[in-house]
Order: sequence, then structure tokens, then C-alpha cells
Amino acid sequence: MTASSTNWARTFFTFWTGQALSLFGTQLVQFALVWWLTETTGSATVLATATLVGVLPNVFLAPVAGVLVDRWSRRTIMIASDGAVALATLALAVDFALDVVQVWHVYLALFVRAAVGTFQFPAAQASTSLMVPPDQLARVAGLNQMLYGGMIIIAPPIGALLLGVLPTPGVLAVDVLTAVLAVGTLTVIAIPQPGRTSTAKAPFWSEMRAGLRYTTSWPGLMAILVMATAINFFLTAATSLLPILVTKHFGGAAMHLASLSSAFGIGITAGGMALGVWGGFRRRMQTSLTGLIGVGLGFLLLGLTPATMFWMALATTVLAAVMSSMTDGPLMAVLQTTVAPAMQGRVLTLMGSMATAISPLGLAVAGPVADRLGVQIWYIVGGAVCMSMGILAFFIPSILNMEDHRAAPEAGESEVTLTSA
Repeated sequence: MTASSTNWARTFFTFWTGQALSLFGTQLVQFALVWWLTETTGSATVLATATLVGVLPNVFLAPVAGVLVDRWSRRTIMIASDGAVALATLALAVDFALDVVQVWHVYLALFVRAAVGTFQFPAAQASTSLMVPPDQLARVAGLNQMLYGGMIIIAPPIGALLLGVLPTPGVLAVDVLTAVLAVGTLTVIAIPQPGRTSTAKAPFWSEMRAGLRYTTSWPGLMAILVMATAINFFLTAATSLLPILVTKHFGGAAMHLASLSSAFGIGITAGGMALGVWGGFRRRMQTSLTGLIGVGLGFLLLGLTPATMFWMALATTVLAAVMSSMTDGPLMAVLQTTVAPAMQGRVLTLMGSMATAISPLGLAVAGPVADRLGVQIWYIVGGAVCMSMGILAFFIPSILNMEDHRAAPEAGESEVTLTSA
């Protein structure tokens, strides 16, 4: 049984619903914790550090996670990841309930959540490519962007409202509940696994090196990773400082941050809907690069928005988010259709690790620079860099024609199997 079977939609959307519930809880708690840090410290450096502890696991654990995702049962990995998130959130809720919470406790919880997410994301994405027919992957990518955007729309305002009527432990409990529900959906469906031959017993480091060779032998992908590294240096820092932009530049409060986050969600959803219906240009990378230019323009305009024109900040955020869907969806569809199924866990995690390796440096200097020069500088420079990279990539054939890439399969790959393990 493969993704081409007639009942793929029932299985996939059961899986998709569980992931949606988990994502809602994650977004809700993320907003609550970021706002608590903002209110408690008011420090750009603290917020940058909070983002840093969320980035580090992806840099250092991703290569290991990729090998394990390709070796182990992907369903088991996702169940364990959701369970670990629930336990970490529950422990933090107890801290808040006992009124003993410290900033470093929040850092630790964010680190644990990011660490298990390093396993969760590639397991989910690699499973999707085996559950969905190839001709539907671009539209499913659009639906995923809609899902992500929808959660960003509803989670921040709901979080802001809940923070006003519930103690923080009550807000955190929502994440525990959604994680449990996500685990429940995973227990009732079968998740496809790529078939493996006897080389599945190959040494761990040998498989990691195979994933690295597979990735580095693809010129277009390596060019994309160089671009992503440069962009992430600026934009990861910029997004981590959004609460400071709201409070210190625009003079806003929790609901202002929630509305800005929701504007981003609206844009992500609109872009995902457009991508799901339209499907993008015939050459998927043309869609992705056009979106990248638009993302840069949105960030640039956000950094230039006067303090008295918060409505303009909302509009530019929507623009950046629409274009973000147009960037990420087609690129993921290209990877899902061109990377061998048995390699997808390793390739996706290596991409994440390599692309974000520079982010800790950006975050390390983001707080001090923002405290001295103003937070807007990160949006202006980051937006300009993003636009420049998108324009330049149109003149690099290895990037523009990425979907034509067909790498030779690694030894040991075989057909896809459907398991309930």
C-alpha cells in the first residue's frame, strides 16, 4: 500500500489533524512564554537568548536526528516527541503554580521543546512524502502553510485572552492536552516507512556521512543552504526581537503583539490558500524565489514603519507572511519529490542544521545591537539581504532548476513499506 492508494486522504488527514492540534498547543504556549519574558525583563538580550536556546538543538542535534528518523519507526518518534513536550510543559506549569519559576526555567523548557522538535519535524515531513501522491504534494504543502498560518492567527489572541482570565499554569495545560490528543491520533493509523535492506544495520556514523554526501553533492541545494545561512543570520534575530519592536518602538501591549502575530498568520494562511488552489508556477523554484523577494520586502518595510503607524506594521507583516508561504511550500515540495524517501530524514535535518548554524551568532549580537542602535536595524538590513538573495538566485541555474535533480540512490534503499510500528 502506497501514497497512490485511493484511501490516502483518510489516513493522511487523520495524521494531519493530530499535528494541527499539537501545533496549536505549541503556538499558544510559545506566545505565553515570550510575553512572560517580555513583561518580566523587558530585555532584548533575554528574548534573543530565548530564541538562541531554541535554535541550538537544531544546529547540534539535527544530523543525529536525521539518521535516527531514517532508521527508527517514524510514528514512534512522533509519539515520543509529543510526550516529551507534554512532560516539559507540565513541569514548567508546576513551577508557575508554586511561584518558583525563574527565567532559566523557561529557557530549559524552550530547549527541551526545541530538542524534541528536531526529531518531530523531519519525521512528519518524511512521512508526508510517503502518504501523499507526488502530484498532490505541492497542494498539501499549501495546506500545511494554511495550517501554520491559521494557528498563528488564533493562538496569540487566544493566548492573550487566556492570560487575562487564567493563571499561567492553566494556559500551559492546554499544550499538555493537545499533545495527548496528537499522540492519540498517531496510535490509530499506520505510518509508512521507507523499505531498508541489510544496510539498515550500517554503522551510525556511516549513515550520517551518507546523508552528508547526498546533500553536498547537490549543487543547487548547497547554494540554497548558503543563501539560507546568510538570511537566517538576520531574520532569526529580527523575529526574536518582535516583542521589543512592539513594546519599545510602537509602545504596544500583549494584544498588539498578538495582533501582529495574527497578521502574520493571516498572511501565511492566505499564501497557503493561494498556493493550494493555484499550485504555483510550472517551475516550482520560480514561485519560491519570487516569494523570497517578497519576504525581504515585507521585513524591510516593517523596519521602516514609523512608530505612529502600527497599521502599516500589520500590512507589511501580512505581505511578508504571504510570501513566506510562497517560498517554503514549493521548496518543500521540490525536496519531497526529488530526495530519495530513505534519505529524507537525514537530508531535511542536515538542511536545518546547516542553514541555522549561523543563527546563534546573530542571536548573540542581536540583543546588544538592538539595545544600542534600535531594534529596527535588524528588519531593515535583514529585509535587504533577503531581497538581494532572491533576485540573485534567478541567475543561478543550479537553483532555478533544482527540481530536475535526480541523485543516484544510496545503496540499501528499497521500496516503501507501510507499517503500524
